[in-house]
Amino acid sequence: MSDSVLTFYDELAEDYHLIYADWNHAISRQGEVLHKVIQSKLNSAPSNISLLDCSCGIGTQAIGLAKYGYNVRATDLSPESVRRAGHEASSIGVQIDFGVADFRSLDTDVPGSFDIVLSADNAIPHLLTDEDLDKALLNIHAKLNQDGLLMFTIRDYDTLVHEKPSSTQPRVFDEGKRIVFQVWDWPEDGTTYTVNQFIVQEINGAWDTKHYKTVYRALLREELSAALHANGFSEIKWHLPVDTGYYQPIVTAQK
Repeated sequence: MSDSVLTFYDELAEDYHLIYADWNHAISRQGEVLHKVIQSKLNSAPSNISLLDCSCGIGTQAIGLAKYGYNVRATDLSPESVRRAGHEASSIGVQIDFGVADFRSLDTDVPGSFDIVLSADNAIPHLLTDEDLDKALLNIHAKLNQDGLLMFTIRDYDTLVHEKPSSTQPRVFDEGKRIVFQVWDWPEDGTTYTVNQFIVQEINGAWDTKHYKTVYRALLREELSAALHANGFSEIKWHLPVDTGYYQPIVTAQK
């Protein structure tokens, strides 16, 4: 994982909600879909389920699931993201135990074990090498209770590696006063790509442009499934957006 990841999320933390048309709606919608997938796998009351969100960002999924009653602990590599997530959870009125941790060292950084370990919002593809991916999966495996559930959401790289889009469609919010888009730079081999995140806002009659930059691995479903199997996971299943209504593919697996 490159140093750009920490810089990217620390710098973006205060503006992260601006990527969404309505961040509070995203919290509710993502929590709803993830809750349904969890219940299809574990079929237990949320109050009886412990969950570690190991790449919580500013709390989008952690807060959404805590509102359903899950016992949530949430960690992230970015101290600024964790700080903001704690503030947002308090303002919404949900109880979440937050901390700073790298998902490659969860076994030593986070005490206890959990029924679910979640990593959403395309965080796992920040692991650019097989070595780092294996290290993260081994640490996640160690944090799960027996028969515990792993849940990741990532972009649909099986499609993207063929198309290699150069940008995302600009989204215009706040009656035309906010524009959000990404520019993607692909190397020739197409195994990784650099994301340039732009947030353009009209503030007091002047346009302000903010730019954030990081690198992702174009991680194919077959590659991730093989890594999960090699690191002790079974019952690996992909849940696609057409079936779940979620904006990214979701993969689940069990210890």
